[in-house]
Amino acid sequence: MKKFDRRDFIKKTTLSGVAVSLGSGLLSSQTKTIPFFETSANYMGDFKAPKLDKVRIAMIGVGARGSGHATQLATIEGTEIVAISDLYEDLAKTSADRCSKIGKGSRHMNIAVYHGGENKWKQMLQEVKPDAVFISTNWKNHAPMAIEAMKQGAHAFVEVPMALTLDEMWDIVFTSEQTQKHCMMMENVNYGREELLYLNMCRQGVIGELLHAEAAYIHELRFQMEEQKRGTGSWRTYHYAKRNGNLYPTHGLGPVAQYMNLARGEDNFNSIVSFSTPALGRKAYAEKNYPADHKWNQLDYKGGDLNTSIVKTNLGRTIMVQWDETSPRPYSRHNLIQGTKGTLAGFPTRIALEGGVEGATKDHHRWAEGEQLAKIYEKYEHPLYIRLGELSRKMGGHGGMDFMMLYRIVECLRNGEPLDQNVYEGCLWSAVSPLSEQSVTQGGAPQAFPDFTRGEWKNTQPLKVIE
Repeated sequence: MKKFDRRDFIKKTTLSGVAVSLGSGLLSSQTKTIPFFETSANYMGDFKAPKLDKVRIAMIGVGARGSGHATQLATIEGTEIVAISDLYEDLAKTSADRCSKIGKGSRHMNIAVYHGGENKWKQMLQEVKPDAVFISTNWKNHAPMAIEAMKQGAHAFVEVPMALTLDEMWDIVFTSEQTQKHCMMMENVNYGREELLYLNMCRQGVIGELLHAEAAYIHELRFQMEEQKRGTGSWRTYHYAKRNGNLYPTHGLGPVAQYMNLARGEDNFNSIVSFSTPALGRKAYAEKNYPADHKWNQLDYKGGDLNTSIVKTNLGRTIMVQWDETSPRPYSRHNLIQGTKGTLAGFPTRIALEGGVEGATKDHHRWAEGEQLAKIYEKYEHPLYIRLGELSRKMGGHGGMDFMMLYRIVECLRNGEPLDQNVYEGCLWSAVSPLSEQSVTQGGAPQAFPDFTRGEWKNTQPLKVIE
């Protein structure tokens, strides 16, 4: 493929076809210009990279999240942890020491450690030339690090979200296509037991034609504001203050998007409307827990405590996506998928089917839940969970979903198989955040999703039920 600079391309109105189909309700954010070029054989939707007998892995960021990834990756057959980079020397060295004690012989004994500078990770990529890079840093670094990793010849695996802006997402897409390197957002929730069960049931048509889904990340995290020098709260608190929208949508959205085959042959994201509540909780928490002159009390918190967004798909389906990391309420991702023959829901796991759930209910007016679902699990447990569930639970990481995700990444790279999540899905799921911010600013006006695939989603295979 000819080399190109994203900014040198002819400007073309974003999603003009979508704008026509939605009518005049789309405002200025949908007429933003983007680079356009003809779709080529470099499309990454079902991309199979050359097989890697051994996956040489480098880590960027080994705080609470990244250190867990490094340790788990080190246990997986066919991996070699070759380098670790972090701003902080103690984190980098501790993670390297842990990895070096895992595996047979000296598999992870020669780990290069980089620390102390903002650009040490670049030096690592240039000197070590890894096969795959795992990025677990603050949100603003995800896109530039993933892009540079691919340019240096590595597959990039990025913590959520994929990027913060639509421009960054386009840059990621173009770089992946240019370099023919995977770039996957590591949405671990797609590997939860309930999510895999529901995916299998949707594929088998148990709830009929899909109509509606509900997704969320409702997780009270105000305690992270105590992390003031380093740690998640030290940088994420500023996002809460400066941004007003759905800032963390992918944990709930990823699974339901794959239930619906969005951007995979059947349907795709079309538009979104978004509304936020008043921003009260963070300010009140800061006033209660910190002195008046504390830096958290100097912020003007603009982000609403709870955001509710509604996604409309090309086929007219709807997805409610909620986000709230402030309010005092129990954790939930909703994880609801509704069809013409029944509904599957989460938190707690419960199922209602027309005609009743075998061995549990007589009709759809009551949920089947708890032990009543034994026959459902026996009949519809996802084959991947049957194969890896016990090992994943033992290895841990959010109940085992982290390990299963990492295992599958390595398995796909070694076998030359398409990844379970492609670069376009990562960008589409992450696009909810900037689009929701635009919608909130415009009083809930609908915003059109970019088509990062440029129409190729119609030819992309649905995610199969992995054996």
